[in-house]
Amino acid sequence: MKIASATAADIADWASLRQALWPSHGTEWHRADIEKMLASADDKANFIAWTDTGVAAGLAEAALRHDYVNGCKTSPVAFLEGIYVDPQHRRSGVARLLVAAVEAWAQSQGAKELASDAGLKNIESHDMHTALGFEETQRVVFFRKLLAP
Repeated sequence: MKIASATAADIADWASLRQALWPSHGTEWHRADIEKMLASADDKANFIAWTDTGVAAGLAEAALRHDYVNGCKTSPVAFLEGIYVDPQHRRSGVARLLVAAVEAWAQSQGAKELASDAGLKNIESHDMHTALGFEETQRVVFFRKLLAP
């Protein structure tokens, strides 16, 4: 398995992996978002895991956050914005390699902490984060109330 920074040449595979991670957006939306990220990549890192046969097996996207990040004590904080491993490549160390690449990038940017989040019901993601050395800092439920016009 090889981990490499994602480039414009990887847009098709990158968008496909993002679509699997965030299916509520269409592939064209992901392509446009990727192009925006590539145009302003200063505080962002994007990695793709490639098999020995050149198949995109997973991705990790990260950014430096300069605002407050729940559970963290420093700034900036590297934030794992998204991580996805194709189901046929899970439990083979791909996520660990992707997170290691994010950690190396984060340290090169001066970050002292790496944070992430997952939905309350996404137990598989909770388990992955724990296995990769993350510790849970808090649970939050957000609320909203629509105001009358």
